[in-house]
Amino acid sequence: MGALDGSVALVTGGESGIGAACAAALATAGAEVAILYHQDAAAAESVCAIVRAAGRRAIAVQADVGNEAQVGRAFAQARDAIGLIDLLVNSAGVNMHGIPVVDMDLDQWLGTIRSDLTGAFLTSRAFVRGLRDAGRPGRIVNISSIHATAVRMGGADYCAAKAGLDNLTRTMAIECAPLQIGVNAIAPGMILTPMNAKAERDPSYRAEAEAHIPWGRAGRPEEVADLAVFLCSRSAQYITGAIVTIDGGLVLEQALGA
Repeated sequence: MGALDGSVALVTGGESGIGAACAAALATAGAEVAILYHQDAAAAESVCAIVRAAGRRAIAVQADVGNEAQVGRAFAQARDAIGLIDLLVNSAGVNMHGIPVVDMDLDQWLGTIRSDLTGAFLTSRAFVRGLRDAGRPGRIVNISSIHATAVRMGGADYCAAKAGLDNLTRTMAIECAPLQIGVNAIAPGMILTPMNAKAERDPSYRAEAEAHIPWGRAGRPEEVADLAVFLCSRSAQYITGAIVTIDGGLVLEQALGA
């Protein structure tokens, strides 16, 4: 028996990086998995193949998480294919672009907020409505970032969106507790995913970055996924409203040397 046997999960941004690792780990733990992807259908289908190889059902569903109508259709399509969604991992998002506020245009700001914050609002709302109507419990795991609090120059849009995601997590945790729906977030540090492609292709850049991590290395997406599975499991059922940092101690280095 897997820890998540009988569960049905939907992972946004499930076609790559942390989202793909979460989809695979959820399936290994026993969940059926819907992959919500934005553009790369082939990558989403590859992740579905991994889920099916674990003996679970899978479906890839295209949607822009920032589009209300598309999110509604995606949840309906996933429910019809593999059942009522009772686990949600919000991993879709874009990274910071290194543009200072003084040079950032409004479209850049709004686009990041739409992807990294509004998307989680729309998917979480659809998720909770479905469970409330069915009278079922569930779990939400939002993929936030240490940069919700440890801000970086050129990252105002991303840092603001992730800070908003943390408070969306906390607010929904108290709103959803009477429904027995737990809501938590994971705040990764440096994880080797396509968002950190430079670290994977440039050894000197990676070594310089890893020198600031007390644990001595960057994290792996599978490590984040293992934490997501735990937060989705019955073992974590009394945990809600938590923002769990997974960064090898990186955020603890903020004030050193100053």
